[in-house]
Amino acid sequence: MARCDVCGNDYAHSFTVEQGGRSGTFDSFECAIHAFAPRCAHCQCAIIGHGVEASETIYCCANCARHAGHTGVRDNA
Repeated sequence: MARCDVCGNDYAHSFTVEQGGRSGTFDSFECAIHAFAPRCAHCQCAIIGHGVEASETIYCCANCARHAGHTGVRDNA
């Protein structure tokens, strides 16, 4: 068994995620998302979909990008 890096649960079915030179062990996708998902620059929610990038900044949606002053952005279809 391995211990989750986020919640500390010692779980027989834990798994490891690797991304860009960092890794973590988790007991659920919820914990993996909490640790690895980027955060919206406007509302700080975890971005678990495609998100929207504007001026090298990531947002959860076009609405948040517009609130941050970006124009001409739209959500991915």
